[in-house]
Amino acid sequence: MTAENHVLLTHAQDGVVTLTLNRPDQFNALSEELLAALQDSLAAVAADDSVRCVVLAANGRAFCAGHDLKQMRSRPEQRYYEQLFAQCGRVMQSIVNLPVPVIAKVHGTATAAGCQLVASCDLAVSSDNAKFAVSGINVGLFCSTPAVALTRNVQAKKAFEMLITGQFISAADAVAHGLINDAVAPDQLDVRVAALVQSICDKSPVAVRTGKSMFQRQRGMALGDAYDFAGQVMARNMMAEDVAEGIDAFMQKRQPVWKGR
Repeated sequence: MTAENHVLLTHAQDGVVTLTLNRPDQFNALSEELLAALQDSLAAVAADDSVRCVVLAANGRAFCAGHDLKQMRSRPEQRYYEQLFAQCGRVMQSIVNLPVPVIAKVHGTATAAGCQLVASCDLAVSSDNAKFAVSGINVGLFCSTPAVALTRNVQAKKAFEMLITGQFISAADAVAHGLINDAVAPDQLDVRVAALVQSICDKSPVAVRTGKSMFQRQRGMALGDAYDFAGQVMARNMMAEDVAEGIDAFMQKRQPVWKGR
């Protein structure tokens, strides 16, 4: 099933939802309209128990050039900017809080809030010619909101270097510093993402949804609290039908048949 919005394309098949940024002439800049479309689509995914995984892709030469600067300059009001950055923050948090994994499929440049978008996804794969930057500093604007996502992926000194210089890093450096999982030749990007999607879809839906929620929540906890929380989650997970099926299948040397319960 494919749904079309002039700024965002949505395709759903076999439990996988692909959201494609569709402002190629504007390098997929995050306009108010695109942010609203993303928010609506993520809300729909969150409410659909049949979804197993989300892929975030883009059309055109760039993945995402960040906020729409032309639109931003048309309303030079602090209150407007506060609302815009709050809207963007809600989208990024919706990705983090989504019950299923979100994979960024990055075929080109990702800058500023576009880099933030990549960092907000659970997993990310790029072509090896992609580049990444948080480049607001180059126009006098420190990328404060992208810094939130960036510093939760990249070590502090490298993240600050990116933020304070605005310099691009290569796909290989993005892998080395933890911003993305893998970088492959452009003609292998579809194949690599499809393999990652399939690996997720082969797993128990209960385990995947439990795992994403648990992983994201424990990141903000103190060590002892994280272990207490993780133990409770794991105990509840053990009571799922899928766990009994998975353990029985392992002992019987057969493939499990997941029930999603």
